[in-house]
Amino acid sequence: MKPVATAVVAQPGSSQISAGLALRDAPHYQRAGTLQFSSSPPLSLYVHLPWCIKKCPYCDFNSHEWRGSDAQQAQRDYLAALMADLDAALPLVWGRSVVSVFIGGGTPSLFAPDVVADLLSGLRARLRLLPDCEITLEANPGTFEVDRFAAFAQAGVNRLSIGVQSFHDGHLAALGRVHDSAQARAAVTEAARSFGTFNIDLMYALPGQSLAQLQADVAQALAFEPPHLSIYHLTLEPNTVFATRPPPGLPDDDTAFDMLDHLIAATGAAGLQRYEVSAFARTGHSCVHNRNYWQFGDYLGIGAGAHSKLTFAHRVVRQVRLRDPALYQRGAMAGRALAQDSDVARADLPFEFMLNALRLQEGFSRADYRERTALPLSSIEVAVAQGVARGWLSDDGQRVAPTAQGLDWLSDLQSLFLPD
Repeated sequence: MKPVATAVVAQPGSSQISAGLALRDAPHYQRAGTLQFSSSPPLSLYVHLPWCIKKCPYCDFNSHEWRGSDAQQAQRDYLAALMADLDAALPLVWGRSVVSVFIGGGTPSLFAPDVVADLLSGLRARLRLLPDCEITLEANPGTFEVDRFAAFAQAGVNRLSIGVQSFHDGHLAALGRVHDSAQARAAVTEAARSFGTFNIDLMYALPGQSLAQLQADVAQALAFEPPHLSIYHLTLEPNTVFATRPPPGLPDDDTAFDMLDHLIAATGAAGLQRYEVSAFARTGHSCVHNRNYWQFGDYLGIGAGAHSKLTFAHRVVRQVRLRDPALYQRGAMAGRALAQDSDVARADLPFEFMLNALRLQEGFSRADYRERTALPLSSIEVAVAQGVARGWLSDDGQRVAPTAQGLDWLSDLQSLFLPD
């Protein structure tokens, strides 16, 4: 018997797109189904602040250039929409503790510290945040934002993620970034002064980048002794400027692999463990929020275009908020912020789980797979055996983990778990 699906999508041009969809009541999500969960996974909260000074040509996130005149009022209006959205969603997560909050964008550091403080106060008034709840805010290295770092810490943010991308002025220009290398260095220095833990985001395989230049970028980042470092291969994502007009001088695959080999070796020598395919951390500083994603935990997303994944007694539900900021604000204030609301099909759960879990170097335990999907182990054993046979997975009977080769060929590895 196939599970009952409840997919609802607001189509462009329909009356729904102007107002969005209302959340169903809690009993709707608790109705009978073919899955049986014995417990709920940890819960995180994602808050999307969608504005940037300038849209980067490689960015496929839901971000929009700020063109308004009254930034303070616009931020306050958006905050009111976020709180209305959260109020409507509270019955779906009532009584559950929140292990992490991630304020992403866009460029959240464009928001005034007093608005961020009021945002966090509103969250604490409505949700049970654990005493050690990780609260991350994404920030840009521009001088304007850096001046606010200490105030963000005073507002309650306890982890900063800085979008440096490169310390090379030419590569920053090629990426369309609005900061320069001096601002990037100043931002990391201030983050280290204001926060007990922080992350530096870097990219590699950039237009015109040589192996030596990548080595210089990594050396500069490691010189700050960051607790956490995220390093991403530049990819040409659909619906971006780079997808339609690829930049010249992109490194070939062999050079990109040499870059990856170097950054793995350099971070390891500096005492950072590669715990996820693109994330490196010192002991005790891995990202709680991202770990919860990768371990197939739950997350409630509020804000324009935010995604949610929530587990109920008999189903896993995914939701998407309205993407356009103005439409989202109107929808949220009217209690109709959703664009999509659907059950994850039973047949899709193995692949959904593996899209996340196989990013982690430690992989997953079979017990966690059963608990987070409510599926029998027989649903993955054939694919696991294929992964082991190809040298992409290790399997000790209790825990399954990607090998170094499996991480290099991660998409191929994950595809083994696609439904027939």
